[in-house]
Amino acid sequence: MQQFCRQCSASFQITETAQHLLETVSPVFQGRTQSIPSPTLCSDCRQQRRLAFRNLHHLYRNTCGLTGQSLITNIAPDGPLTVFSREVWLGDGWNAQDFAMDIDATEPFLAQLSSLYRRVPRWANFTERCENCDFCMNSYGGKDSYLVTSGGDFERCLFSYRIFKTYDCVDCMNLLQGERCYECIDSEYLHTCTHLQNCKQCQRCDYCIDCSSCQDCLLCVGLRQKRYCIRNQQYTAEAYERMRAEILRLHSHADTELQTFAAPLPHPAIHTVACEQVTGDFLTHCKNVSQGYFTSNTEDVTEITDSDHTSLCFSINDGDYYTECIEVASAAWINHSAFCENSIHCTDCYYCSTCANCDYCFCCIGLKRKQYCILNKQYTQGEYEALVPRIIAYMRKTGEWGEFFPVPLSDHAYNHSLAQEYFPLTEEQARERGWRWQPDPERNATDPIPLPDDIADVSDALCTSVLTCAATGRPYKVVKQELAFYRSMGVPVPQFCFDERHAQRMRLRRPWKLWARECAKCARPIATSYAPERPEIVYCESCYLAAVY
Repeated sequence: MQQFCRQCSASFQITETAQHLLETVSPVFQGRTQSIPSPTLCSDCRQQRRLAFRNLHHLYRNTCGLTGQSLITNIAPDGPLTVFSREVWLGDGWNAQDFAMDIDATEPFLAQLSSLYRRVPRWANFTERCENCDFCMNSYGGKDSYLVTSGGDFERCLFSYRIFKTYDCVDCMNLLQGERCYECIDSEYLHTCTHLQNCKQCQRCDYCIDCSSCQDCLLCVGLRQKRYCIRNQQYTAEAYERMRAEILRLHSHADTELQTFAAPLPHPAIHTVACEQVTGDFLTHCKNVSQGYFTSNTEDVTEITDSDHTSLCFSINDGDYYTECIEVASAAWINHSAFCENSIHCTDCYYCSTCANCDYCFCCIGLKRKQYCILNKQYTQGEYEALVPRIIAYMRKTGEWGEFFPVPLSDHAYNHSLAQEYFPLTEEQARERGWRWQPDPERNATDPIPLPDDIADVSDALCTSVLTCAATGRPYKVVKQELAFYRSMGVPVPQFCFDERHAQRMRLRRPWKLWARECAKCARPIATSYAPERPEIVYCESCYLAAVY
């Protein structure tokens, strides 16, 4: 079904599969299905709207609204929201039903939800089973780590995003099972590696792209099961170690040299592993997935990003263990629900935020272990099943039913949300749409302190200095754990602040979009995440495998 986006006017299609999923997730009351209508926004605009509710990298000092204790949170302290520490929020010292509202049949329902949304306290930081991870966000199973977001089962890690089963890793993004890794992106099963992208099962490799099962390789692209290679050329062990020491003596030149070396070499159109009937990029163990990106162990899903272990869903992102969900974001273990965010262990919930272990709730905020609630007010099962269809009928008239939370409702200013990273806007553009913008504090730019390229020339006194980012002019510091890691890996202290390093990694990643191109080898039509105007030489799967094996 062809439609036009009401925000950007782009044409888009809702497939039969998506239509089936919309019907599957639609709630049923007294034998009648309350059908979720087709979306009015295109896939990109829906994604942008959901990401506007997620802030991963802007942290603030705040105080718990119940105990007054100091805490770290991703919710700005100058807004209207009350923030509770995780322990207080999960505890029994307060009840979100104390903020319950009666239904007002004269006011748009999402406007009523907005009023509730601003009054119910938020958790300062959702972490589960974390120890000594005060500055880590939306993570579980972390220990002795700092500024890790959306990670799981990590230890002694710093400045990383979406890392899982990792140890002693710094400045990594989308890394699975890495140990002693630095600046590794979209990779898995690495040990003692630096500056790797799209690599797997590698050990002691540096500055490589798309290498697999390699060891002791440097400045290599597209290698398989190789050792002691530099610029894809084979060397003896002695020659390799000698040349490696000389090349890495000046780390600042290695990255540029890698990009120059990779430019004339072919790149795979997409990355998929053990997949069947999929479209998208960086998919692993997926089946019947359309428009999927950076996703694994997923089946029968349309439009999904940065998620795992998901099935029968449409238009979701940033979460794990979704089943039968529509427009759900930043959540986990959500079943048969739609238009929810920042929640966990919920079933049959619609328009709910920051809820935990709830079933059969509609337009609720901050509830724990509740059932049959509307606007946080408790109802009997019979009352709930009679009221919700009437509310949905009213929301159809106002055009609200079937739409995710409006962006102005977000806890975060647009430029401090994940949406700004994937769909950047200027302040003027954001404000024209009625979306909040939070100016960054002005800082007088100063000249960066010269940093040695050789980590052996750095003393412990550096940890007491305030450094200046070479790109943004922002101040930043190096902590003791961080300096010890650089020394153990033999890499220099970075000349950029954490935000700039994260931005640089984001620029290296492939976009959540496919374009039609031709294979540069056989001219076969291909779909690839390399835009047609980009200079990379792109091969279809068959031609690429023939080139690297």
